Amino acid sequence: MELDYTLRTVALGAAVLGAVAGTLGTFAVLRGQSLVGDAVSHAALPGIALAFLLTGTKAPLALMLGAALTGWVAMLLVLTVTGVTRIKYDSALALMLSVFFGFGLLLLTYIQKLPNASQAGLETFLFGQAAALVAADVWTMLLLGAGAVVLLLAGWKEFKLLAFDEAFGQSLGFPMRRLDVLLTTLIVIAVVIGLQTVGVVLMSSLIVAPAVAARQWTDRLPVMALLSALFGALSGVSGALLSSSIPRLPTGPTIVLCASVLVVVSLFAAPNRGLVARWIRDWQNGRRLRQEAVLLDLYALAQQHTDPKHPHAEAVLTVMSERSAPAHRSLRALEKDGYVHQHDATHWSLTQEGIRYADRLLIERGWQPLPAST
Repeated sequence: MELDYTLRTVALGAAVLGAVAGTLGTFAVLRGQSLVGDAVSHAALPGIALAFLLTGTKAPLALMLGAALTGWVAMLLVLTVTGVTRIKYDSALALMLSVFFGFGLLLLTYIQKLPNASQAGLETFLFGQAAALVAADVWTMLLLGAGAVVLLLAGWKEFKLLAFDEAFGQSLGFPMRRLDVLLTTLIVIAVVIGLQTVGVVLMSSLIVAPAVAARQWTDRLPVMALLSALFGALSGVSGALLSSSIPRLPTGPTIVLCASVLVVVSLFAAPNRGLVARWIRDWQNGRRLRQEAVLLDLYALAQQHTDPKHPHAEAVLTVMSERSAPAHRSLRALEKDGYVHQHDATHWSLTQEGIRYADRLLIERGWQPLPAST
């Protein structure tokens, strides 16, 4: 019974975390700021250490507040640095990430040397310890995450402008700078509620992976945000179930691996942007182009005779195509469409519909049909 309670608690907490991180991560991915989650999660480490030093307790709410404060300060510094200097955004993120994370490791080393038994286990925030979640932690994650999502929905139109056309939003009079700070704050909230579950090192993946997977399936922002939340929650629950069924399998890394599997599946299987769909489209386009080339070759041969339906040898068409593959397969496909007619085993001719189709192809390509075809 205790195991069932622990599993339900961890699965519910992971689902909440995945849904919130997926929803807010959508805007980070669309804005090309995928490293924001990485920078915030690493910058949260000194906040956790400082909160412990100031309070002497490992209460989740206190540690979350400390993590949120330093993560938010780091992102404000990034915005300030990019606004007043020529340092690019990704360079500023990398700078803050390394500085804050290094400071956090320094504080953790100091804390571990203190003669205080309560500091034990604080380093688990590096990689997470989802099994330690209790109902109070899940409620805290749910309240903070729900608040962040509600604020996102309240400013949906403005955040959409920020993601797609910030300059246009400024021209309309929207406070885009403040909206940027607010969106960053919401992402900070999403990051800090997941530190206990997946840790500082892996939290950035949970911000990015569900949104990247969702982007492969749709071109609409509302659908992408919904799918991203669904993929995040699915990753959380799947990771929790797998880690509970396999001994000594850590929950946090398993959640991230489940999210990575969703990304890989989406990259291959998505109907419009997926690699398989792209390969199929490329194959279909290549097949169509080969058929059109054979049709136009037959059309060019027909112009040399008074009768445009004069038959020609298949071997000649194969030579004209300048391809290693024979023209037979393309001729069969054209015959099925009613564009060519087979006279005998080796000779083919255009049909009237084939002549009209060849004329259309020439016009589409900026060429004039030959007079004999009219």
